[in-house]
Amino acid sequence: LHQKGLKVVMDVVYNHTGLTETSNFEQLVPGYYYRRTSDGKFSNASACGNETASEKPMFKKFMLESLLFWVKEYQLDGFRFDLMGIHDIETMNEIARTLRRYRPDLLLYGEGWTAGSSPLPDSIRAIKREVNRLDKIAVFGDEFRDGLKGSVFDHHQPGFVSGAFNKNKASVQFGVVGAVSHPQIDYSKVNYSKSPYATSPRQMIAYADCHDNHTLWDRLTLSAASYSDAQRKKMHQLALAMVLTSQGTPFLHAGSEFLRSKKGNENSYNASDSINAIDWNVKTTHEDNVKMVQQLIEMRKQHAAFQLPDPASQIRFIDSLPEGVVAFIINTTGLKDSWKKVLVIYNGRTEAIPFQVGAEEGKRKWKRFLWNGLPTKGKKITPGTAFQLDAIGCTILYQ
Repeated sequence: LHQKGLKVVMDVVYNHTGLTETSNFEQLVPGYYYRRTSDGKFSNASACGNETASEKPMFKKFMLESLLFWVKEYQLDGFRFDLMGIHDIETMNEIARTLRRYRPDLLLYGEGWTAGSSPLPDSIRAIKREVNRLDKIAVFGDEFRDGLKGSVFDHHQPGFVSGAFNKNKASVQFGVVGAVSHPQIDYSKVNYSKSPYATSPRQMIAYADCHDNHTLWDRLTLSAASYSDAQRKKMHQLALAMVLTSQGTPFLHAGSEFLRSKKGNENSYNASDSINAIDWNVKTTHEDNVKMVQQLIEMRKQHAAFQLPDPASQIRFIDSLPEGVVAFIINTTGLKDSWKKVLVIYNGRTEAIPFQVGAEEGKRKWKRFLWNGLPTKGKKITPGTAFQLDAIGCTILYQ
């Protein structure tokens, strides 16, 4: 895989074991490897019957030595920690420091939440709001995820791409800047987190779907059931474009670039290959979507505009836009980027609308990169000139 230019990230689940009383850990040293509630019962922040005690020296040793084995023997490039919010901050930081002695570019991220309450205080666990105390370890941004498509806890609830605009505007902006502080965001209206928790956008994983819950396409068939397949496809394209224009670390579910479906199965951990296998034939059917994703990935690699050190001062959201439209200008002053300004526009509305870039943005003409969801080159746009935004799409212009 490395020879093909691919890196490998392993999903690791240290937060619980399948067995509890009869597990090897409990049999080895009863009462040591698992946390307990105040009445002596096994605590269950994993919702799987128990939770491991990462703060105990010997369990920390187990985590560290097994991870180190994977890095040294198999040259893995990163780890995704399931329910990372169960683990303590000290252990996670020791893991990061130790592994990066061997792989300085190692990618570490995880779920900054739990599936239940834990006896270990929130202040010492690796949850989202404590991400700044973690050593270059990122957390999944569920604020952005549910702002895009609706809550994972309500299958029929729409998100920004499927018509719920005002409710999700702040969550979309939150994801655009990568969960850092920005003066134009009303944090009281953001999903779940009412304040920024990151100081670097790279600390937030920007995503629309993953192996848990419905695929993005399956979700849209539920929450946007009254729309046509063509409209839902545009919603899907818009969601992925929003992920790939976020300042956060982008995360794409394999196959989402060609509208992967699990036939409506929300929790496919025990399903057959007929549900979980990727149907590569669909890639040809949705080649336009694949090309858009490819172009946006290449754009991120080539342009520092999407890896800003300080989004608060380098991103300006455009005010007074129609409901269902979010637009922002990225200023790359001081960065090594041939694009000096970038205009990104999300139109979630089901009708085309006019849009105008103000003359205050300078006299240089805007060039097209993504035009209404499609990679394009063509007619330049003069500042102060109105143009048409296609229904349900992302537009990217640059100077």
